Amino acid sequence: MDIFQSTSDSGILTLTASGRLDADTTARFAEVLTGCIDRGDRRIVLDLAGVDYVSSVGLRALIVAAKKQATLGGKIVLSGPQERILKLLEVAGFTSIFTIAPTREQAMEAFG
Repeated sequence: MDIFQSTSDSGILTLTASGRLDADTTARFAEVLTGCIDRGDRRIVLDLAGVDYVSSVGLRALIVAAKKQATLGGKIVLSGPQERILKLLEVAGFTSIFTIAPTREQAMEAFG
């Protein structure tokens, strides 16, 4: 899994992930995401357009990060998940936890 970070002029951090979020890659993914939260990033867009597989371990990493971010007054918005990833997020009940936007731009707008 590759993860690229960029910050918009308005201070919104975007993490662009590609590849698989599975048992082999989740620890690194969680480390990057938690590191961003720990350093004070409170508005995070997680661009999932390039992610083609998410395991239960990957789902757990997402929920742990979302809960941590929420307790600190922040928010993680998911953007651009592929159709099968979106269906997985819906079945797992993540649509009640995360704002999920079809594009990165719409995800950034979710912060107001």
